[in-house]
Amino acid sequence: MERELTGPDPADAGHAQRQFLELLLRDAPAVEYERPLVEARAGGGDPAALAALEQAKVLALRVRTVLADRRRRESELSALFETANDLAGMRNLDQVLHAIVDRARNLLGTDTAYLSLSDPASGRGDTVMRVTSGSVSARFQQLRLGAGEGLGGLVAQTVHPYVTSNYLTDTRFTHTENIDGGVREEGLVAILGVPLQLNGQVIGVLFAADRRERPFARTEIALLGSLATHAAIAIDSANLIDDTRTALSELNSVNRRLTEHSSAVERAAEAHDRLTDLVLRGGGIEEVAAAVSGVLGGTVDIVEGGVPAAEPERAAAVRAALARGRAVRTDGGWIAAAAAGPEPLGTLTHTGAELDDADQRILERAAMVTALLLLMRRSANEAEHRVRGDLLDELIDYPDRAPASLRRRAARLSADLDIANVVVVAEAGDGDAARLRSAAMHIAETSGGLAGTRAGSTVLILPGSAPAPIARRAAADLAAAANGPVTAGAAGPSDGLASFRRCFAEARRCLQTLRSLGRAGEVAAPGDLGFLGLLLGEDRDVDGFVTATLGPLLDYDARRDTALVRTLRAYFACGASPARAKDALHVHVNTVAQRLDRIGLLLGPDWQEPARALELQLALRLHGLLTGGVDLGGPGDRPAAAPRPRDDNGGLDSTAAPD
Repeated sequence: MERELTGPDPADAGHAQRQFLELLLRDAPAVEYERPLVEARAGGGDPAALAALEQAKVLALRVRTVLADRRRRESELSALFETANDLAGMRNLDQVLHAIVDRARNLLGTDTAYLSLSDPASGRGDTVMRVTSGSVSARFQQLRLGAGEGLGGLVAQTVHPYVTSNYLTDTRFTHTENIDGGVREEGLVAILGVPLQLNGQVIGVLFAADRRERPFARTEIALLGSLATHAAIAIDSANLIDDTRTALSELNSVNRRLTEHSSAVERAAEAHDRLTDLVLRGGGIEEVAAAVSGVLGGTVDIVEGGVPAAEPERAAAVRAALARGRAVRTDGGWIAAAAAGPEPLGTLTHTGAELDDADQRILERAAMVTALLLLMRRSANEAEHRVRGDLLDELIDYPDRAPASLRRRAARLSADLDIANVVVVAEAGDGDAARLRSAAMHIAETSGGLAGTRAGSTVLILPGSAPAPIARRAAADLAAAANGPVTAGAAGPSDGLASFRRCFAEARRCLQTLRSLGRAGEVAAPGDLGFLGLLLGEDRDVDGFVTATLGPLLDYDARRDTALVRTLRAYFACGASPARAKDALHVHVNTVAQRLDRIGLLLGPDWQEPARALELQLALRLHGLLTGGVDLGGPGDRPAAAPRPRDDNGGLDSTAAPD
């Protein structure tokens, strides 16, 4: 430059050079670079000096332009670095997209910036408006650009940037009413679009636009292109992060399910081991409840029996569980039915903890184990009941056949036949026979005795030496089980195997006596029946006494189909008054007189003497007891189907009313 400025006035040339350097140093506006030339012209400089000064000005302006471009490029690079740094720190795709369009708008100084992304689902190469900055039109923000449609469609199709200073008048693009309407509504004029490429594929278009005509310089196109490159990388990173996050979420979900499944398998295995061990060592349903509670948490209750009729809601749940064969949810928890086929044996109720599918299966398997245990217990009880009943029958019928075997069999049932035992014979009338039998077996099992059924009566052999108190306790338990009154006779204590037959006979006679006296629901031993008890006791030939005393009358009634025994009973019951006896018998007084005459002929003339009369009355009472007769003290009671009385010659008594 010094050579170029060398002229007639080097001092002036150096002065001008310093001025241009100062202007460059302080980045003065371009107009100020004219001042040295104006001053030189005003000072009358020669043409050569002025030409050199003009050349110096041009060079200075060129230097200024280069410096300005470098500063702008440096600024753009700095902005791009900042953008890349910002985008690298973002993990959310929407956040990345908003940052891209905001930075594009700021870097290019445009009114708006927006970004559309490809829609693979369309299958036609469409791009959809995804993010906008500076937009005011809702229609514009929802635009969809088909392949080759509008400036954006052309950019996506050709993979080249396109710029227009006036979009609506530019004929290079395929205009559609949809796109043009959105551009018009947004008020856009000048638009620049560059493709977003990733791995050779166009994933979208980045736009910068103004609402007035303006040219976009190559540097601006390059800048937006660089930003688009960063944006594509950031979008890919965000997508990868989203994919990774989704994959991690899926892995976590799978891991959680695997953990839950493993936990469920472990619980199921633990429950299986516990229940198997419990069954093998002969545990009970209470242990099943404790084991399942320990595995599932909460509380498990097991109730034996069928559907609970007193609880409608619970009954409905139990029926549903039976029908489905699965656990059923209720307001309070879960219910599973323990059943043998269609027969309900019990109910398992779980409360206090939520159950998943695997836990429900554990509860259902526990119900199956409970049903198995109940069936096993039922079978064992039935077998033991049969054994106890068979042993009781043999002890009463054949005590001398195999004494040692009887004692061994009794010992296996925890019964001791050599100690004092009491025999109880009981009846429950219309009570539940099955419940009565089950209760008798329970009493025998828990007290070390025997139980069975003989001739429709329940028989118990219980350890002890006080017949009446033992029988009362047993009768109370039997009555509670049978839901009705229980009448029982008792005898004992036993003295060796042979004495059980005698005790059974005495206890049965006591029961017959209570029944004949109309004392249903009571309990008595021979000592509780007064003189009747003494007569019914051991070594008393009651049948022989009755036959010896009333034999002629009994034989006569049997041969002639008459009612002499019944007439004699009514006669004594009415205070030896024929007039009152005829009312009790519903016959004529002459008929009573005729019958009494026949009785006198058969029994002898002293039959009304006090001693003989007492003997006859006692025989009549015992006869009624032995035959299951009616209350002997009631003159109005008669057998249900008594025949009409006959006269002494065997014919029908014409004076008697029908009995």
